[in-house]
Amino acid sequence: MKKNPIICILAAIFAMLLVANAAVAAPEKAAEVAPLKILILGGTGFIGPWEVEAALAHGHEVTLFNRGKSGKGLFPDLEKLKGDRDPDKDTGLSALEGRKFDVVIDNSGYYPRHVKASAELLAPNVGHYIYISSVSAYASTAVEGQDETAALATMEDPTVEEMGAGWENYGPLKALCEQAALAAMPGRVTIVRPGYIVGPGDHTHRFTYWPLRIREGGEVAVPGGPDDPIQVIDARDLTRWIIHMAEQNITGVFNGCGPEGGMTMAEVVETTRAALGSDAKFTWLGTAYDEAHPDAYFPIWTPYEGDYKGFHTFDISNSVQAGLTFRPLQETVVDLLAQFDSLPAEKITEVMAGIPVAGEAEMVAAAKKP
Repeated sequence: MKKNPIICILAAIFAMLLVANAAVAAPEKAAEVAPLKILILGGTGFIGPWEVEAALAHGHEVTLFNRGKSGKGLFPDLEKLKGDRDPDKDTGLSALEGRKFDVVIDNSGYYPRHVKASAELLAPNVGHYIYISSVSAYASTAVEGQDETAALATMEDPTVEEMGAGWENYGPLKALCEQAALAAMPGRVTIVRPGYIVGPGDHTHRFTYWPLRIREGGEVAVPGGPDDPIQVIDARDLTRWIIHMAEQNITGVFNGCGPEGGMTMAEVVETTRAALGSDAKFTWLGTAYDEAHPDAYFPIWTPYEGDYKGFHTFDISNSVQAGLTFRPLQETVVDLLAQFDSLPAEKITEVMAGIPVAGEAEMVAAAKKP
């Protein structure tokens, strides 16, 4: 069978990034940690490969379970089980029947029926279930500093299995998935609720906008104000922490955001400018810019007001206490651009088509008017 050259290139790029970042992406192995048998449900998306790398760096045995439709060039030496999260579709979860693992990391559970089926099937033969949720599981982002005890989102019909036109069901479904895992394996579950995950391998290229635009230089439009809070976490920091919690059998619910001590939008753009040696100049737009440009979308940032005032302010003190650490933002920026610059030309062209945000020059001019 002829190999897809783009997949081969991406696999080679990711392999180089894994080697280059292995020393940073995985902390030193904790003393006297016995090798674990780890099952990853998914494992070929954004954070999955970094989880694999962190686990392998610590001597653990990793098995992947997925449909086999993506990341075919990754980790050729790992055991791969083919199936579907929906137990009623094709072979479903049959490949997992009777298999024993120390830890399961669930990256791909989006519907509670699917999570319930996998957690209940594996419960007799697994000691620890780690479910990757989202801060979208919270009922509100209007309140600042929410910890893991904040109210969760709900939906009128919990049997719905679609995200909705505006993905309005994503958060409530994640909350229901958490509950399904906890019910199936009480006392043996870890829930991780990340916010924006960034860094090499991010196929959404949301955060990538800022390093790319700032590298271009000139007058850069920045929404909001310099003190607006921002929470992002490098995928490598998130995943090495997940493996740490697997090794230490840490259970409970944790906000997977960062960095410790908080960060502002000014720190994001100024740190990026310094890391890249750019001549960019920043014009702060406030929040009224969208009156004339309602379709202008600046990624990562959300207004520090109203319904979104708490979005980038989740309390991560419990996570830090449980071992979550963070690399400098400039390292994420440099590594992210190195990976982006190695992508196939057509992908680079596709992403760059959205940079700068349409109408940027007009927004900058309007913001400078007395």
